[in-house]
Amino acid sequence: MPAPPQAERRTESLAGEGAGLAVLASSSARAAPAGARQPRGVHATLRAASRLKPSPRARPGLPPCPSSRRREAPLPREPPAEPTWLVPGCAGAGAAAAPGFIENREASNPANISQQQLGLFLTENMSEIDFEELAEIELQKDEAEHAVMEKQKTSFTPATCEDTELSINHPYYDVARHGIVQLAGDDNSGRRVITFSCCRMPPSHQLNHSRLLEYLRYTLDQYVENDYTLVYFHYGLNSRNKPSLNWLQSAYKEFDRKYKKNLKALYVVHPTNFIKILWNIFKPLISHKFGKKITYLNYLSDLREHLKYDQLNIPEDVIRHDENLRDKQKGRPPPSAKVPPPRPPLPTQQFGVSLQYLKDKNKGQLIPPVMEQTVFYLKSKGLRVEGLFRRSASIQTIKEVQKLYNQGKPVNFDDYGDIHIPAVILKTFLRELPQPLLTFESYDQILGITSVESSLRVTSCKQVIQGLPEHNYVVLKYLICFLHMVSQESIYNKMTGSNLACVFGLNLIWPPEGASSLSALNPLNLFTELLIDFYSKIFSSRTVPGDILP
Repeated sequence: MPAPPQAERRTESLAGEGAGLAVLASSSARAAPAGARQPRGVHATLRAASRLKPSPRARPGLPPCPSSRRREAPLPREPPAEPTWLVPGCAGAGAAAAPGFIENREASNPANISQQQLGLFLTENMSEIDFEELAEIELQKDEAEHAVMEKQKTSFTPATCEDTELSINHPYYDVARHGIVQLAGDDNSGRRVITFSCCRMPPSHQLNHSRLLEYLRYTLDQYVENDYTLVYFHYGLNSRNKPSLNWLQSAYKEFDRKYKKNLKALYVVHPTNFIKILWNIFKPLISHKFGKKITYLNYLSDLREHLKYDQLNIPEDVIRHDENLRDKQKGRPPPSAKVPPPRPPLPTQQFGVSLQYLKDKNKGQLIPPVMEQTVFYLKSKGLRVEGLFRRSASIQTIKEVQKLYNQGKPVNFDDYGDIHIPAVILKTFLRELPQPLLTFESYDQILGITSVESSLRVTSCKQVIQGLPEHNYVVLKYLICFLHMVSQESIYNKMTGSNLACVFGLNLIWPPEGASSLSALNPLNLFTELLIDFYSKIFSSRTVPGDILP
């Protein structure tokens, strides 16, 4: 993964340049806690680094950068892309690089050159054991600095997050119970968000890292057929709970193209020098395309631009660490933000308002206009499009279409030339309802579907549906009828009832507070799949005035 912006937590020289190995060495020697052992191989490498000649292109007034002769062998592929840097105070995402680290992406920039030299020098002169021990030193430094900030001992107390909905019969209960990997709702493009929290990892002797890898793959297997997003909370990784670098390399290689293709964004929160060392190790393995998906965030607040922050279920330890970082940077606690009062919806509002509101503003029409228009368009032009509802679309375009709808202006999807835009609009409409279409009251009943005998599950689904309010029932029947049509064309579009359920499950039902847990995902998707596959049987016995079909 690309090297992160240097945090303020490092020494001034390293933060200022983010460059030389000699500077990194001296920083490690000074900042390593008492008793930290530096490997013999690292000493030899540091001595060699100190003899390197300064770069002739180093900027005046700044510490010289080490240089080395590049091998002339041609590179086998394009180097990994520089990541997107989000820096507090900059206008917009990725508007500027971290000050003093990599200030731009031009090859002629001295800061960039020194980073390349560092990577080349490390790769050519340090053994795998050296990397492992240098990483260990960095983690010990992190622990010491965190302890100083929090004014407490460095004893390791992992943040537990027991999932109350998790069954002891879960195939990965031993790993899942820690809450290391969690489902966290959707990002601003409607893609599923999965979080990985290092602070919830117990010491290595209490966690089988091979099982952790299997569990991560088991979790991602439920999403890799659709676009998804990962958030990695780095705080809490330390010398007691970190996996070996060999394990990390094996893990990266384990996840083949199907896992990387639909991963649209990877956010690394609170990066440290340890991440920079990992970057030098993984650089030969990471493709340019994958590197472009990685964004480094110094503070939690930067996540708000990309994700639904309130759904993230961020560990308390990470929140406290973020507050400490901000206090250290500003010298005072950040002022509490004033939340403006909510604005009343426009008379023509279509998104984020209740079904009743839409009915009242549309002359008693039961099917919301957004749903009716997107379903009509997709039914006529998209039933055989491969991957329908799987793909995301331009965020800017989706917001533009939403704005047109909310202002009561006509929308012509032909103008956009992308069949996935109306598909995303339909999912967005469902997701932004104040209450889920299946209602909060049905949530616990739906979760219980997996405990029902297989032969009785359709009957159980029917009972839940019969209990819905009339308006919800009519809209749901209209939607599921259309999704059933889509599944009937799965030979062309590859969207079976199961695949559609993975897309729509969490858009039809979610808990009253927070996001659904990973353990809730299976019953929610199963319930949705039954609705789609057994549409005729489930919706046949109830008739409501104004009931229409697509």
